[in-house]
Amino acid sequence: MEYMPRLASDTLKSLAVGLAVGYDLVQISQIEDSIRQFGDLFTRRLFTEHEIDYAESGVGLRAQRLAARFAAKEATIKALKLANAGVGWREIEVRKLHDGDCELALHGRVAQLANAMGVAQILLSLSHDGDYAGAMVTVLFAPSNPPSDSAPLS
Repeated sequence: MEYMPRLASDTLKSLAVGLAVGYDLVQISQIEDSIRQFGDLFTRRLFTEHEIDYAESGVGLRAQRLAARFAAKEATIKALKLANAGVGWREIEVRKLHDGDCELALHGRVAQLANAMGVAQILLSLSHDGDYAGAMVTVLFAPSNPPSDSAPLS
């Protein structure tokens, strides 16, 4: 059996929303080295209390969990084109849900910029294997606010 879904072009246009994708890959051992070298100064600069609490709740998983969250923050910055917008790391938070999935919560300036861009939904996928943790962020924009190639509001 073969299945190749296709929508008529007028149907596709009526359903179309803007889309942006960001991806990042982080070496877990680099996060471990930074934790060892800078300690709480490093973790508290980059991660929220909830992220730190979750990372420390699993024996031997702290660096792996923080690396995945750092990758998610980088992927979000890439998807929303915020590299030069002067946003803080803690304004992008990964939250663990009861069903095991994770979601992003935006705070402060990042939340304001995302709202101004017309962000309708943000999807997050995290993964880790060996010495690497990765994150993919998919941003869906409201139909009236498709993403542009220009820099975000600053």
